[in-house]
Amino acid sequence: MRTRWPWISLLFSIAVIVSPLGREVIHGAFLSGEQLSRNIAQPIFFIGLAILVLIAALEWLVRVLIFRRRARGATT
Repeated sequence: MRTRWPWISLLFSIAVIVSPLGREVIHGAFLSGEQLSRNIAQPIFFIGLAILVLIAALEWLVRVLIFRRRARGATT
């Protein structure tokens, strides 16, 4: 592990967003012509976005903990 950036979860997030389901949710949440469709899809979009951000934050935290443990050295 050379970097602390959460690149695995960021690649996963990009894959989810560019997938057909992700594009459909984005279209329904922001580009739909019907107000009811936007009102239903926007909370789904924001909940999914929050989950992806939490996954990235968790990966970053794990990477920081591993980086600090390796920097401290093996103590037995």
